Amino acid sequence: MPQIEGVMVKKLSFIPDERGRLIEILRRDDPIFEKFGQIYLTTAYPGVIKAWHYHRLQKDYFAVLSGMAQIVLYDNREGSRTRGLVDEFFAGDYNPLLISIPPQVIHGFKALGMKEVLLLNCPTEPYNHAEPDEYRLPVDTPMIPFQW
Repeated sequence: MPQIEGVMVKKLSFIPDERGRLIEILRRDDPIFEKFGQIYLTTAYPGVIKAWHYHRLQKDYFAVLSGMAQIVLYDNREGSRTRGLVDEFFAGDYNPLLISIPPQVIHGFKALGMKEVLLLNCPTEPYNHAEPDEYRLPVDTPMIPFQW
């Protein structure tokens, strides 16, 4: 269960039949849903870490479509009652989850195992190429009490 205020997790379930399987990731009538900005896919090769970054305005919705990922969140928000806490999730093939990441919560992920991770994101805002709502920190920043 998430510790960080505003983080929500939805356990995903496959619906199999004789043709294959289906998984509903995010619906507009889900309690976890806020609004739609865009959908994109990012990938990471085995062992690759994509961290750290945050957004001032947008909420992210992460779902690992293939592979396994270690997804880590850090609450650095001024005034948050959970400031300083870390949430860690292992999501993907063996644990399908949808993770809602509030604005200003710093996050990143590591591709685990021996195959490329496919991570779907459905943020609440479309990417603004002229003025991106994306702020980065180095993977080894001492500010976050977590080591990959």
